[in-house]
Amino acid sequence: MTTMRATVCVRAGGPEVLEIHERPVPVARDGWSLVRVMGAGLNRSELRTRQGHSPGVRFPRVLGIECVGVVADSTDPAMPAGTTVAAVMGEMGRQFDGGYAEYALLPDTLLMPVTSTLPWEVLAALPETYLTAQGALDALGIRPGARLLIRGGTSSVGMAAATIAHGHGAEVAATTRRPEKAAALAGAGVDHVLLDDRMPWPAGPSHILDLVGADTVADSLRRVERGGTVCVAGSLSGWLFPDFEPIAMIPSGTRLTAFHSDDARGSAGAATLQRIIRNVEAGVYRPNIDRVVGLDGIAAAHRHMENNEATGKVVMLPQPADGSRNARAEVAVRLPPG
Repeated sequence: MTTMRATVCVRAGGPEVLEIHERPVPVARDGWSLVRVMGAGLNRSELRTRQGHSPGVRFPRVLGIECVGVVADSTDPAMPAGTTVAAVMGEMGRQFDGGYAEYALLPDTLLMPVTSTLPWEVLAALPETYLTAQGALDALGIRPGARLLIRGGTSSVGMAAATIAHGHGAEVAATTRRPEKAAALAGAGVDHVLLDDRMPWPAGPSHILDLVGADTVADSLRRVERGGTVCVAGSLSGWLFPDFEPIAMIPSGTRLTAFHSDDARGSAGAATLQRIIRNVEAGVYRPNIDRVVGLDGIAAAHRHMENNEATGKVVMLPQPADGSRNARAEVAVRLPPG
């Protein structure tokens, strides 16, 4: 039997519940193709799933709501073996096993074929983060000259949103609780780096992207200029907004909207992701990768993220593509005999 390595969440708990296991390589079946995982971005929602806060998740479970890789065994003629693909959301890593493994069996409807010359660790940093950032900025209606405030600026989505908005001619401010992260924000295209207790523009920004969520939404609605827009696209402080009173909390004429990255899964996000990849290749967008780990480094990476120490995206590579993390490797996928 052919086996693979996977980082398995064996039960709800702290990072120590993430264990390396040898598992059988999944077998492709109707509507589901086997992908050799070449990289996966780590996300804070996976921390909450590991902690036991995702309803309906049953353990043991291979976490990971996104990955990039190469189709190893296809059931979709449009994506034959050898196709480079990305996948995000769609209950990946929750209702079925996700990207924290050497191979993933994924629904064909989630797979987004892409072409790229980027190293695997850079490509792996893009799907969930940049699709969420782009979708949130579209929901906000960002245009050149907009004054955008990003709350939760040093999160991976915050950094991505900053570089996209900067590339489109917006004036960008972003908050952080740690002064030592100011340089990274400036490098992502942030014009005004703000400590959380020193908020910008007394008259208010025209748009606020709120990635902190429950704890700050009411304050964001107060701070955006009258008639401006607040978009909630993150939940760094949790998912629920208690005691929400829309008429009392939303100023007249101000808009409150949201973006969920599940809206960009599969074919809905494929063209957008390809455009993002091209902009990264051209140097228009500048992804910020905090660190790259292997399967056996995921538990420590969860602890790093849980302590709010990451600046930008944490990426997992199951194995070096060609002995180097700095070079693109085109991989011929050959499953060993079963």
